[in-house]
Amino acid sequence: MSDEIIDLKDVLERVQDDKELLDELFDIYQEDFVIKRKALGDAIAAHDIPKIKEIAHSMKGSSGNISAKPLHAACLKLEMLAKDGKTDGMQEVAVAIDGYFEEVKIFAACFKKDLAV
Repeated sequence: MSDEIIDLKDVLERVQDDKELLDELFDIYQEDFVIKRKALGDAIAAHDIPKIKEIAHSMKGSSGNISAKPLHAACLKLEMLAKDGKTDGMQEVAVAIDGYFEEVKIFAACFKKDLAV
C-alpha cells in the first residue's frame, strides 16, 4: 500500500495501532464524505460561499483525522478560496478532491483486504 494518499504510520499512531478501529473509521469516513461531497457540489453550483467554507472545513478536518494528507490539503485550498470569496478555481479543486477520494477508497479497500489476511 502506498503511504502517499494516507500516512499510515501517522494514523495508526493516532488510533494506538488499533487496525480494526482504523478500518471502521475508514468506512465511516467514506460514508460521511459522500454526503458532504454532494452538499459541496450543491453549494458550489449555488455559489453559496459560507456553505462551501463550512463544508470544506468539515471535510478538511475529517481528512486530517485519517491522515489523508493530499485530500486534507485540497480541502484546505477550497476552504481558503471560500474564505477569500473566490469562486474561480473551486470546480478544479473539487475535481482534485474527487480524485484524492478515489485514491483513499482504494487505500481503504487494500487496508481492509490486508487486515483480513
